[in-house]
Amino acid sequence: MDKTNKWAEELLLLRQIIEPFPFEETIKWGSPVFTFNGKNVISFAGFKDHFALWFFNGSHLEDHASVLIATQGDKTKNLRQWKFTDRSQIEESVLKQYIQEAIDIEQKGLKIIPGKKEYLPIPALLQFALDQEPVLKKAFEKLSLAKQNEYNEFIHEAKQDKTKLARIEKIKPNILGGKSLHDQYKK
Repeated sequence: MDKTNKWAEELLLLRQIIEPFPFEETIKWGSPVFTFNGKNVISFAGFKDHFALWFFNGSHLEDHASVLIATQGDKTKNLRQWKFTDRSQIEESVLKQYIQEAIDIEQKGLKIIPGKKEYLPIPALLQFALDQEPVLKKAFEKLSLAKQNEYNEFIHEAKQDKTKLARIEKIKPNILGGKSLHDQYKK
């Protein structure tokens, strides 16, 4: 819940504000997650420089106080976070409005409908590696377009060529095994 033991009082205050709402509390990813009708609604945790409350379906919140952020910009589709650096920033009445709105959103069943995914071209360094190793190229071509695109994105995201080359070496075994980028993390 608090990775630094710095925000214990603040997180206790958030918990006290949340407790009256009709949530079921679970632990996921090492933090308390408050669910409503089996759906993740909110969670909170403490970090080095801040503590935060996040709303899993937060993109639907009206955000009247302009406090919510998408932590990874355009990559974050639905999750919204409210960061705090001081206890005085917690406005209980405003927070309760946001929590109630989050519950209302779950009751309405609002969800993000993902748009059609754009596929990236094969990065030049990956294409070079594929051209140099016919077995790797054949294995890559056997992968679904979605799996190929996972690898393309992974390489495109690296800013430096040396990082791209290191990533290419890292993904070769998965490609040769016909696996997706994150198969090792799936059960």
